[in-house]
Amino acid sequence: MGKQKIAVAMSGGIDSSITALLLQEQGYDIVGITLQLWDSGEIQTGCCSSKSVDEARAFAQKIGVPHYVVDVKDAFKACVVRNFVDEYMNARTPNPCVVCNPNVKWKYILQKAEELGCSKIATGHYAQISQQNGRFFVTRGTDVAKDQSYVMWRLSQEQLSKTVFPLGKYKKTEIKELAEKHGFIDLVKKSESQEICFIPDDDYRGFLRDFVPDIDTIVKKGDFLSMDGKKIGEHQGFPFYTIGQRKGLGIALGVPAYVQSVDKESNTIKIGFRDDLLAHELFVSDVHFSKYDSFDEAANIMVKIRYNTQPAPCVVEKQPNGWYKVVFENPVWAVTSGQSAVFYEGNDVIAGGIIEK
Repeated sequence: MGKQKIAVAMSGGIDSSITALLLQEQGYDIVGITLQLWDSGEIQTGCCSSKSVDEARAFAQKIGVPHYVVDVKDAFKACVVRNFVDEYMNARTPNPCVVCNPNVKWKYILQKAEELGCSKIATGHYAQISQQNGRFFVTRGTDVAKDQSYVMWRLSQEQLSKTVFPLGKYKKTEIKELAEKHGFIDLVKKSESQEICFIPDDDYRGFLRDFVPDIDTIVKKGDFLSMDGKKIGEHQGFPFYTIGQRKGLGIALGVPAYVQSVDKESNTIKIGFRDDLLAHELFVSDVHFSKYDSFDEAANIMVKIRYNTQPAPCVVEKQPNGWYKVVFENPVWAVTSGQSAVFYEGNDVIAGGIIEK
């Protein structure tokens, strides 16, 4: 019997590159696949740039594995970018990775991998995949600071069953040490992309203006309101603001002020203080289950409401309309419509859904 063949999703960065190297050293037959997601033009940073494709190809050549590039720019634009723009134009704050992972990244990498005769795919995410009672689910990575389980909740059982996360048991420092040990100093020194991959300059407002050229005709300037409804200033249009935003408001109240709510219909934005953003409950739609196929009634679990927060204890109850009501044991800060609520049991992802305030 020949070696097991695994396709590695390669972006040119340290994590996916060392993933390929680790699997190769473990004796697997490796092929690299890079998705061309977006034309970033002259900006050659981030995982969507043509430079990242070249870097992925070059690394594959260095370690002697075949490399394939799949152009999925049309699908990415139609699915991920369109959703991103539509959500902001509806006064919501999207999470593009949550949309991209199942509908573009996993879909097309698995498709190409199967064409090449691969039994599994691997990515450089800091997460783990577990199996229990015939179900696959994501478990938090060992490196808590780098854990990426939050953006994996929409992956299907089939997608999870065909995926491995070799970096799940490693810490980032260990991956850097491995790269250095093998002489890949350029990978260690390479800066990591923190922004949205198709907005490498991190200016989503400028991106909206480019993507919706007549946005200033569609969306007018509107009023900033105090929590009691009094006008306290003028904003540039509701799509350019998000819950919890403090910088770039253009108003001075003498104390730190934060966006509390964004109302599309009235084109108004309420401004308040930090404690005004504390919430005791939220509602979740589009719930997708992983570890189990349902919640127990009034289940006591943990929920994470954004990527860079810790899970908070809560009680979950199903509503007549199919949504789930989440009541927090202690209030949480800046609940934001359009973001993901991801439910955990210990380190295991039970389910996830979209926040509806």
